[in-house]
Amino acid sequence: MRRPSIAIAVSSALLAAGCTAVTPSPVRTDPPRVVPTSPAPDSAGLSAPVADPIYPNRGNPGIDVLRYRLDLAWSPTTRTLTGTATLTLRAVRALDAVALDFSAAYALDRVTLDGAPRTGTLAADKLTVPGTLAADQRATLVVRYRGTPVTTPMPSHRADSGPLGLTIASDGALWTMQEPYGAFTWYPANDTPSDKALYDIAVTVPPGWAGVASGTPLPVEGDTYRYTSADPVASYLTTLAVGKFQKTTGTGPGGLPMTYWTPTGDAERLPFLQRSPTLIAWLEQRLGPYPFPTAGVVLVESRSGMETQQMVTLGARTPIAALEGVLLHEYAHHWFGNSVTPTTWQHVWLNEGWATYLQRVWEAERSHTDIAGWAKDTRARDQELRTLAGPPGNPKPGNFAEGNVYMCPALLLHEIRKLVGDEAFWALARDWTGQHRNTNQDRASFTAFVNRHTGRDLTALIDKWLDSPTTP
Repeated sequence: MRRPSIAIAVSSALLAAGCTAVTPSPVRTDPPRVVPTSPAPDSAGLSAPVADPIYPNRGNPGIDVLRYRLDLAWSPTTRTLTGTATLTLRAVRALDAVALDFSAAYALDRVTLDGAPRTGTLAADKLTVPGTLAADQRATLVVRYRGTPVTTPMPSHRADSGPLGLTIASDGALWTMQEPYGAFTWYPANDTPSDKALYDIAVTVPPGWAGVASGTPLPVEGDTYRYTSADPVASYLTTLAVGKFQKTTGTGPGGLPMTYWTPTGDAERLPFLQRSPTLIAWLEQRLGPYPFPTAGVVLVESRSGMETQQMVTLGARTPIAALEGVLLHEYAHHWFGNSVTPTTWQHVWLNEGWATYLQRVWEAERSHTDIAGWAKDTRARDQELRTLAGPPGNPKPGNFAEGNVYMCPALLLHEIRKLVGDEAFWALARDWTGQHRNTNQDRASFTAFVNRHTGRDLTALIDKWLDSPTTP
């Protein structure tokens, strides 16, 4: 999920304290990493979409998008994005129209459904295309469009929050961060976390510019940059950045291909980005193998950071002193949030609680501190956060991704760790992410897994920490 500058969001109290060092898992002998050379079958994008209780106006539970093929072109001089989006989709139930999230800022040039021309309508950031589909029927929707991207407000009071979606910089560059939604500002999307899909993204840019997107990089063809995802991706975890970038490559643990994109002439932060292999190796010791075939970071003109899949989108305005901690947090999300994605935004604590706790453990190991001070200081803030933004299991819609879903569930995880011990706790973390790879999960499945894995009924403990209006 979207984790902007965690150094800001987690607060100075959290950063100042520590926790006990974790004994790493024994050195593993995982097989060499393999970067897929052929597209994954559309069936890998099958999902079970549901209506989101926090943001019910986003997404359509009647549609399951299996694959997005996005062919995009950006003109910085005219501020025009031209796109052809080809969606392979499945009707979850019988439909008389295909309805998706899409910005009304665009003009529709041509729309077809299974090859037949259709008249699509855009209103209130919804694209509606008439067409009868039977339950479980698959179809191909093609939308050609053009226009100037327009962002959408973020439902949050965070200090580092800003408009969501595709953003045009003063020099004509593009970048996006879009949690809990905002993918619809640059392509027709089922913009809800429960509908994960495969992606093939091509972006054509002016000479001397580069196009960066989420997924595995493919060979560049002239001024067209291509990316593909063999693992399903939630729409909020896609990214697009266009600008004058310098590309630097490297290798992570087990031969993991790494790519770093930094603004031309800005080399100050590159050495910090190149510490990524060490951060990923630290996470692998606790969580098992990194779940995707490639990794990387793109620096954009933002105050925030986002765990976009296989290509972290990092704000260049993040203080250098905080860069490593923010990166550790975003990489942690590739296990908690990207590979194992919340079914709805009511379960965002599953992402942020784990990423926050992992960041805390990492910081404590670096500073050789213990957990007592951190737990005491965080408990002191827990009540304030619950009051302002709601308990972590029932966050207020207007307070998205505020401290309540970071710090409060991190305390819950620490309570579980104290009860079951380090060995059982870290085994639970590895097995949860390993056994639920490329799925959507929720509180019920997590609670059942914890109880089964530990042999203890921790339901009451989990419910109290997630639901109580007061600090347990």
